[in-house]
Amino acid sequence: MKIGVIADDFTGASDIALTLAEAGMAVSQFIGVPEGAADAALDAGVVALKSRTAPVAEAIAQSLAACDWLLAQGCAQIIFKVCSTFDSTPEGNIGPVLDALADRLGAEGVITCPAFPENGRSVYMGHLFVGDVPLNESGMQNHPLTPMTDSDLRRVLAAQSSRPVGHVAALTVMAGAEAIRAALPREGHVIVDAIRDADLMEIGKAAKGAALLCGGSGIALGLPANFGHSPATPAWEPVKGPGVVLSGSCSRATRGQVARYKALAPHREISAAEAVKGEVTTEELADWVLAQEVPPLVYSSADPEVVKAAQEIFGKGVAAEAIEQLFSDLAATLAARGVARIVVAGGETSGAAVQGVQARALRIGMRLAAGVPAVRVEGDRPLAMALKSGNFGGPDFFSEALALLAGEA
Repeated sequence: MKIGVIADDFTGASDIALTLAEAGMAVSQFIGVPEGAADAALDAGVVALKSRTAPVAEAIAQSLAACDWLLAQGCAQIIFKVCSTFDSTPEGNIGPVLDALADRLGAEGVITCPAFPENGRSVYMGHLFVGDVPLNESGMQNHPLTPMTDSDLRRVLAAQSSRPVGHVAALTVMAGAEAIRAALPREGHVIVDAIRDADLMEIGKAAKGAALLCGGSGIALGLPANFGHSPATPAWEPVKGPGVVLSGSCSRATRGQVARYKALAPHREISAAEAVKGEVTTEELADWVLAQEVPPLVYSSADPEVVKAAQEIFGKGVAAEAIEQLFSDLAATLAARGVARIVVAGGETSGAAVQGVQARALRIGMRLAAGVPAVRVEGDRPLAMALKSGNFGGPDFFSEALALLAGEA
């Protein structure tokens, strides 16, 4: 391997895996830290962790274990993949994990940039924007687990890190790779502006030889060329068979996608109370899903006010864990009973579903939407999945993804 990625959730892992695959690299996504050696033919490996909301010590331990495994596979460059909305509270783990990785790799002046212009994420003057609004006005301020109330990434990262946090401004980035490289500090971390894909390509050139980077999937756009790779279209073998949509994300985009798909297909909402109290069973839900002629929707994507009310009644962790466990068990049951296409919305929900079907590695396929590849679970049974971050995809993503997985679009 040449490039190794440590991703703090499952959808982010498949997102950056697609970026690397479309840049011409042979890529596999691993679920957790593998026990054995990887295929020597791989150019890049993405280790998907479920550490975004994990306690700091646990997130550090998992990330260092992933780093050590990737280094053992020969990786010359490590990327710490975080969400393009930099999901983390002041007590979060992005800073501590980045510090630990930098210490392990002896890295200084670590470039940090979660920009992904194609999906409306840009960094300007150190502030993260979603579309044309600051992060803290984008709806992310209402996230049930990682509310983002400050768009200034310098302040966000400095509140978590023991290292100094610098900044490379957009005008310097636009001057090109040499200017970026000259502006990088000799120590600590540095937020680098990016408002165009061209900026990320220059950042990639500037990062040639860097031991460590941090960012969203866009941070990988310019890196494969440093290793001699050229853009290519990942291959995909269609998967036919029954399908289902599982949605646990409460983002604005996903709630819109849920509303659109409800008009087309059977749907079943799962409330926090039902999940916590065990008022709905996995077998009952699986029977209902398999009885539908059109791939149905099972969702818990509620408005922020509903989520907040459930948290006040049951506790923040209790409600989330109960819903995740239900989705995990449901995915396992449906896969065992022949469902061959599973579209999942939400990072935590995707992690639960992937763990439920006991996937160990995912083969990266074609693009379903910006940042969302088709993935095939490696194993004996045909099982295709789409793992979507909350805010990704267009209004009709669910129906489009199901069709694309089956080769029908």
